[in-house]
Amino acid sequence: MATTNRSFAQALWDFFCSLKLTISLLISLALTSVIGTILPQGKLPPEYVASISPVKLQIYSKLGFFDMYHSWWFILLLYVFSVNLICCSIKRLPHVFKFISEPNLVLGESQRTGFSQKQDLKITASLDKGREALAEFLGKEFSVPVVTEHDGEYHLFAQKNAWCRLGVYVVHLSILVIFVGAILGSLFGYKGFAAIVEGTGISSIQANNGAEIPLGFEVRCEKFNVTFYDSGAPKEFKSILTVLENGQPVKGLTNVRVVVNEPLSYKGFTFYQSSYGQATESSDHTFSVQARSGGFSDRLTLREGQATVLKDGTTFKLLETTADIRQFMPNFSGPAARIEVTPKGGVPQTYIVFKDFPDANAQRGDALQVVYEGSNAKMYTGLQVAKDPGVWVVWLGCTLMVCGLFIAFFMSHKRVWIVVSKGYARMYGNASKNQAAFQMQFEELSDKFKNLKI
Repeated sequence: MATTNRSFAQALWDFFCSLKLTISLLISLALTSVIGTILPQGKLPPEYVASISPVKLQIYSKLGFFDMYHSWWFILLLYVFSVNLICCSIKRLPHVFKFISEPNLVLGESQRTGFSQKQDLKITASLDKGREALAEFLGKEFSVPVVTEHDGEYHLFAQKNAWCRLGVYVVHLSILVIFVGAILGSLFGYKGFAAIVEGTGISSIQANNGAEIPLGFEVRCEKFNVTFYDSGAPKEFKSILTVLENGQPVKGLTNVRVVVNEPLSYKGFTFYQSSYGQATESSDHTFSVQARSGGFSDRLTLREGQATVLKDGTTFKLLETTADIRQFMPNFSGPAARIEVTPKGGVPQTYIVFKDFPDANAQRGDALQVVYEGSNAKMYTGLQVAKDPGVWVVWLGCTLMVCGLFIAFFMSHKRVWIVVSKGYARMYGNASKNQAAFQMQFEELSDKFKNLKI
């Protein structure tokens, strides 16, 4: 029974120390990250919901594809990968640490034949004086040596950057730190959305799961502005925001400019410019209406979705408005409205009327000449709001990773031995990586070594 338990434990240990498991997990994480990039995350746009079948929508939802980075199976992959890294490090680190802390001070005869970097020197002085002179030389030109006497010879050993062999384990640690930060953000962070009308403020946001989250402070939109390309596409939309505590503006956070990729951060909350629109609720829109025959004229004030009956029995209904028509009709610009006009006893007809192009309204040739005079509607700014308590842990992990990669790829463990015998000495050297660079350094050291007069 004990043997069976030990065999199972050993098999489990070998499984988590497996390089094949590491590769499989890396591929799995990469593939699932592609899914998270392709499919929308969080609150689904209505256009996307309408574009896929109900069956696909149900399957994707149950698998957590729309909130993939918070799904149980993705977090499980991170956990298993973390255990895999820890087990691999535990298995290999003691050997590496022993290699660093207990270096090979004495070169045996069989070991000496494996070195490509070596140089001989004849010595006329005594063995002790030769040892002293070469120890001084090695300490000055390379690193202070450790001197060991063995079988009538002196072995001088010096090394540089021995600890750089731990660079890969710094990378392992950085990955674990990043995972810890990601899990902290997943468990204790959240994302939400806030729409703020110009001149108003909010003190809470709606999270993606529908929950109302208090901020503990107020964010007010002082002003919103959008500019367009000639094609009608938005060029830049920006919000001017102020943060208030107890009704008073926070110093340094008054009239802060927020645009795409330039968010506002305060008390762990980050506000990203996301969208914009015209606040239609409680907004009045004004139209001037005149019968082309000159029978009557009128001035109407309506809200979106509202209808009224004109003096001649025509029903006039305001369907929707926009602050700038260019995104829908590139040849026009400025405010516009879509209206529905139903003559008495006639068929409803839909038109688009402009504020800045009265000639276009007149050229239509309808029985009624309608001009959109504008509205008192204000713009609103749409802000994506995120709070991630693990973000600084992730940044710490990224810093560790950069340091670890630099150590692992750009630094090498260099070792030099000088074996001093009666009448001659021989110098050996090697490096853990970047042999070409070490060869140049060793050749320079060899030139000085062979010119010594001892």
